Amino acid sequence: MSWFFLSLTAAITLATSDALTKKFFSHLSPYEMGLIRFIYALPLLVGAMFFIPWTTPDKTFFITIVVALPFEALAFFCYMTAIKKSPLSLTLPFLAFTPLFIILTGWVFLGETVTATGLFGIMMIVAGSYCLNLSHIATGYLEPFRAIIKEPGSRLMLLVSGIYSITATLGKLCILHSNPYVFGIVYFSIFTVLMLAAVPFVPGAHLKAIRALPWKGMLLGVTVAIMIFSHMLAISKIQAAYMISLKRTSLLFGVLYGAWWFKEEKIRERLTGAVIMVAGVFLIGWSGK
Repeated sequence: MSWFFLSLTAAITLATSDALTKKFFSHLSPYEMGLIRFIYALPLLVGAMFFIPWTTPDKTFFITIVVALPFEALAFFCYMTAIKKSPLSLTLPFLAFTPLFIILTGWVFLGETVTATGLFGIMMIVAGSYCLNLSHIATGYLEPFRAIIKEPGSRLMLLVSGIYSITATLGKLCILHSNPYVFGIVYFSIFTVLMLAAVPFVPGAHLKAIRALPWKGMLLGVTVAIMIFSHMLAISKIQAAYMISLKRTSLLFGVLYGAWWFKEEKIRERLTGAVIMVAGVFLIGWSGK
């Protein structure tokens, strides 16, 4: 059951890195917030290259990375903007829509069918998103959905979920042409270097601001590195559907961080919605096998 604990570790460290980013670096621009997460993790990623089972990636691996990186950059910019502008308890739960989008793209482009269990999982994710804003029901039954549209972080995280449904597919292709360890380290190292190289061309981005809180940056970098390593180790030991389903419990930890660290309001209804959404993710993951 090592995959279970590795997946849970990935979930906890993902939620922790989001909370640390919002707590200590939300005064920075979204671009700087994203860069600081990886720039402090980069030494750990590079160092890990000497301890992993290495395989030489082929041409398809690098072509796929070139295709995936623009999507990754857009998703990450939207991700950082979402957690900067909106409460964690109203943004992170919308990552649950990623498996839903994967099912929809598979149905549209590949003709893949949805099982009854998977369909019920989709309904639970939608129901959970409704519960996130359940207090708005007093002004109308559709107000909880309208509240999603009005909240900028929720809208952005929905976009992130859609983009991640694309990068997840591309990432799976990269792993097939290398291995999970090589993909995780090479992909995020290249992504970090490219983001760093682009700093002079991004309005308002400064390395001085990124270096201002080194100890907190190092703590953030450690949590990001642990998340990447535990993710890659877990996904190499079990079917991706199971691993991703368990990792999405990060939504619950994110809501709890929102309550504990940021004193966010209406936590009970948001936690209820997040629990329902995670249950839906589990059903989708289990229905795929």
